[in-house]
Amino acid sequence: MLWLPGSKSFRSLVQFLGLFCLCLLLVTSCGRRPSANAPTPATGSNSGRVTVGMTIKPRTLDPADAYELASSTVLYSLGDRLYSYKLGTTQLEPQLATALPKISPDGKTYTIPLRQGVVFHDGTPFNAQAMAFSLDRFMQNGGKPSSLIADLVESVKASGEYELTIKLKNAFAPFPAVLSYSGLCAISPKAYEIGGGKFNPTKFVGTGPYKLVEFNPNLIRLDVFDQYWGEKPPNKGIDFQFLTSSANLFNAFRTGAIDIAYQSLDPDQIAKLQADAASGGWQVLETKGNVVNYMVLNTKSEPLNKVETRQAIASLLNRPLIVERVLRNQGEPAYSMIPNTFDVSKPTYKDAYGDGSNIAKAKELLTKAGFSQAKPLKIEVWYPSASTIRQQVSSTLKEYVKSQLAGVVEIEPRSEESASFFANIRKGVYQAALVNWYPDFSDADNFIRPFLKCEKGTAKTGCEKGGSQNQGSFYYSDRMNQLIQQQLGEQNPQQRQQIFAEIQDIMAKDVPIIPLWQTKDYAFARKGLQNAQLDPIVQLPLWKIQKGA
Repeated sequence: MLWLPGSKSFRSLVQFLGLFCLCLLLVTSCGRRPSANAPTPATGSNSGRVTVGMTIKPRTLDPADAYELASSTVLYSLGDRLYSYKLGTTQLEPQLATALPKISPDGKTYTIPLRQGVVFHDGTPFNAQAMAFSLDRFMQNGGKPSSLIADLVESVKASGEYELTIKLKNAFAPFPAVLSYSGLCAISPKAYEIGGGKFNPTKFVGTGPYKLVEFNPNLIRLDVFDQYWGEKPPNKGIDFQFLTSSANLFNAFRTGAIDIAYQSLDPDQIAKLQADAASGGWQVLETKGNVVNYMVLNTKSEPLNKVETRQAIASLLNRPLIVERVLRNQGEPAYSMIPNTFDVSKPTYKDAYGDGSNIAKAKELLTKAGFSQAKPLKIEVWYPSASTIRQQVSSTLKEYVKSQLAGVVEIEPRSEESASFFANIRKGVYQAALVNWYPDFSDADNFIRPFLKCEKGTAKTGCEKGGSQNQGSFYYSDRMNQLIQQQLGEQNPQQRQQIFAEIQDIMAKDVPIIPLWQTKDYAFARKGLQNAQLDPIVQLPLWKIQKGA
């Protein structure tokens, strides 16, 4: 799971950038707009460099330790992986590999042919030994994302100068998708070393279209890599400028101080930039996101241990209302934990319970579970106190239920500091909680196994160890465990899709988790930028952008 990062304190450039921010504040407060030829703070308007404004800062650029959204945004421009995705699709395509892997009949051995003529940013030649080094270091250095493959891989070897052989402990059908993870990029063996905790947070030496030339608290600069093996970027470089708040990001974009506003603006700011796009002369970039927001139900707690109670809650949650009132239509209802960007997604919750307006079904199920005005269903819904959106969602649900099921259902919002919130979910402290999920890799498995798999437990005791315990539902199902294991070993896409269909059917019937909405991603770009786009997987492909004079 990817979380928004904290930041380290650095000292360089603080005085300069502090003066710049003061000047920008004065310009903004006086209502003056810079002239068309005024330079941007980082690069100058005619430099051909693209300035990207963000409020989230990378904690590290070491791919073996980078596990946050901000880091992956930068790493997609700096590194190449064995596989990536064809933009705008969920179709894997070779990057440093030259073809999709050859997989052994037992699904455990992957043989991957590699590209020749590739060099690292420090001039070191790329080959199979370098790729094996990169993957071994990712596993052995013990960084935050290491478990993504350390739990899967038995060995990585160069079976030829340009051939890599990876042996898995068990069959794992989504493995090629895992290899597209931003941190699983090739890195120079001369620039890094293997060893627990041996990280280089402010350095990056890979094979990507850009090379790192500066890493500071408020600025990361990338130059075009002139020896890049693939198509060269049409711009002169990228400057990531990190601002202290969404208000500063919003104002910096409107005044022309940055070329692209990205990660993160609040819903009101997004709506304002959308409304003013034509008059302001900028582009609105929008795409479906793969982040799922959901309500987890503790199946071991009273009264949610009754399936009818959980089904009643699924019937009364009004997703369109949430999307309209809270999200300002900057998202869409989710009727499966697998986002509808995947072909295997099936809207089973909508099929079973409607879109949240099925109050008649909710009343029927509540009566069956033994609830009435004399004995109302009372549910505490918890959320991280720092999340304004979840606070608004819980309040909206409280008022909606009060208006539709007065006296029969009572929802009481409760908040907790983030660290305590996630610790308490795993302990089973909460009846229900509002959470979101940032996928680690783009396969349907990553939206199912972390939520429903149980390694230890019974139908009577619930899950004692595994994904569902970790997520706070404590859900246990023998059939679900069997299906999850089956899809992991199934190489046939059609057969695998059928397995996911049954998984989603069972999930909607048993209701350990209720999907609520999936995100839409937004960025805003100056009118003079060509080929600016957003992608649900590779985020912001900056190597495609051309900046006019």
